[in-house]
Amino acid sequence: MFQILTLCACILLSQAFYLPGLAPVTYCKKGKFDGCKSSIPVYVNRLNSIETVIPYEYDRFDFCTVDESHSPVENLGQVVFGERIRPSPYSVEFLEDVKCKIACEKEYKPGDAEKLNFLKRAISLNYQHHWILDNMPLTWCYEVQSGGKYCSIGFSIGCYVTKEGRKKDSCTMNVDFSQPDMYYLFNHVDIIVGYHSGAKEDWGQSFGDDGGRIISIKVNPRSIDNKGLQVDKACAETKPLGIPGVNQKDNIKFSYTYSVLWEERNDVKWSSRWDYILESMPHTNIQWFSIINSLVIVLFLSGMVAMIMLRTLHKDIARYNQMDSSDDAQEEFGWKLVHGDVFRSPRKGMLLAVLNGSGIQIFFMTVITLAFACLGFLSPANRGALMTCALVLYVCLGTPAGYVSARIYKTFGGEKWKSNVIFTAFLCPGIVFAIFLILNLVLWKEESSAAVPFTTVISLLKLWFGISAPLTFIGAIIALRKRPIEHPVRTNQIPRQIPDQSLYTRPLPGIIMGGVLPFGCIFIQLFFILNSIWSHQIYYMFGFLLLVFLILIIICSEATILLCYFHLCAEDYHWWWRSFLTSGFTAVYFFIYCIHYYVSKLELQGGASTFLYFGYMLIVVFLFFLLTGTIGFFACFWFVTKIYSVVKVD
Repeated sequence: MFQILTLCACILLSQAFYLPGLAPVTYCKKGKFDGCKSSIPVYVNRLNSIETVIPYEYDRFDFCTVDESHSPVENLGQVVFGERIRPSPYSVEFLEDVKCKIACEKEYKPGDAEKLNFLKRAISLNYQHHWILDNMPLTWCYEVQSGGKYCSIGFSIGCYVTKEGRKKDSCTMNVDFSQPDMYYLFNHVDIIVGYHSGAKEDWGQSFGDDGGRIISIKVNPRSIDNKGLQVDKACAETKPLGIPGVNQKDNIKFSYTYSVLWEERNDVKWSSRWDYILESMPHTNIQWFSIINSLVIVLFLSGMVAMIMLRTLHKDIARYNQMDSSDDAQEEFGWKLVHGDVFRSPRKGMLLAVLNGSGIQIFFMTVITLAFACLGFLSPANRGALMTCALVLYVCLGTPAGYVSARIYKTFGGEKWKSNVIFTAFLCPGIVFAIFLILNLVLWKEESSAAVPFTTVISLLKLWFGISAPLTFIGAIIALRKRPIEHPVRTNQIPRQIPDQSLYTRPLPGIIMGGVLPFGCIFIQLFFILNSIWSHQIYYMFGFLLLVFLILIIICSEATILLCYFHLCAEDYHWWWRSFLTSGFTAVYFFIYCIHYYVSKLELQGGASTFLYFGYMLIVVFLFFLLTGTIGFFACFWFVTKIYSVVKVD
């Protein structure tokens, strides 16, 4: 009976619960139903380009604007990412087609050359509009020069024909874009809205043909020279609006217009309305076979490594214990020979403890964030949620960082616990914040919307100093009250001399080899992640990302343990730092891949964009270094403790 009641409760909750920011909205014809919305606001977001890292706010381009006092409230993640959502003069009424409507009129005189030149530069760099209607982005699909079809999240503000007559893909939609050294402005948009008509069995109330929910928004931008034309003829003109590239001599006057067309689409459910956007992302289907193939190879190699390690270790332990039980004294050899030095405290032990404490903080932040993303809380419709979740989790996870750092440092025999706590709370976050502040200064100088406001910077500092740092101190206090971790073997007073090592057992070659296999299991996912960041595409494969992350943990652990075993067999007991750096070296390959992506995939214009790209990627690589290094350290620590606890030592 209890199981039946539980099942019924789950069914009721699944039908009544919507994730934050994802609740559906039902619209009706104006005046048909009381309390049912008919007007749908159109919001505009910042404009960006794949040819530059510097985005700008909508009003920076002198487009049609309205009073911004009723702008939607932005969360922390949106502000940090530079999203600036503002209301627009474009209005949409449910099921009311608009043939041609003027949003605003603009006139540029010879004295307005600065505004016009900024607009021209934005057209040449292919800046993109990003409009939002019913919490969905407007998408633009067009034919590219290669013959395929590309669907973009947003649409271009215009197209530029060079002096040599070359045109970009956004110009191929209109054959009249042929005059050289001409900037064509898209001053008209056809908005096609798909909707699912109302049904009582779906929404609990029947609206008939007068109500429904929006399931798609597509846009077709056009360039129209509508100077001096009447409203009914302004949208039918085929001559494009061209702005000469040379200095302006005459007044330029035109109107921004739009039309709205409603299409009934009952074949698509509201819950699946993002599918047509996600399916249009380039390369997603093409790369699936490669991703699965790489995962199979990685799993196969990890299985081989695990099997070899288990069989070899089993024989070693059996042989060592058999030697101890025999009456004849035999000389020790292999990894048992260094049992008196294997737990000797490393040099720069405080720094190693601090790095591992920060790595644990990033590790738990990553795991919890991916779990929330897989549950759907961090979907693309919930803008800024991913960044907000990551920042809040990082701040609240100061206690594990302080605990782990202090516990390791106390195990090393360190006595400067105050310095250890301070470094844990401020060293790694301080490096990230310093780089972030330098990049933010560059964005401030460029007057970009991505520049985090000064008040938000102060808020981030308050979170750091007011929450994260005190929690780090609390974690350290808890750890300091505990006894140090007891090792299974005693450490000799005099260090043992390490014999000469071959090329393959020296530290540097082992560290370099250690990062190859972990990088091999993630580099395809890195392509999708970098595309979502720098090519303005939507990343939604969080379930697969969680699987890859779990495999990364396994591979980092196994690769570090395997190399640690080889070094111990070669009587080299300096494994503390080597275990951290072996798996952490994956970040070096990550950075090399970032350079390859920059050279082969991006066409960034200007030194500021290049500086910002490598600056932000340096932050990501540094955090990835802490993450992977911590995974390798604790895996190796568990391995060394385990093998020396099961072997008999006199």
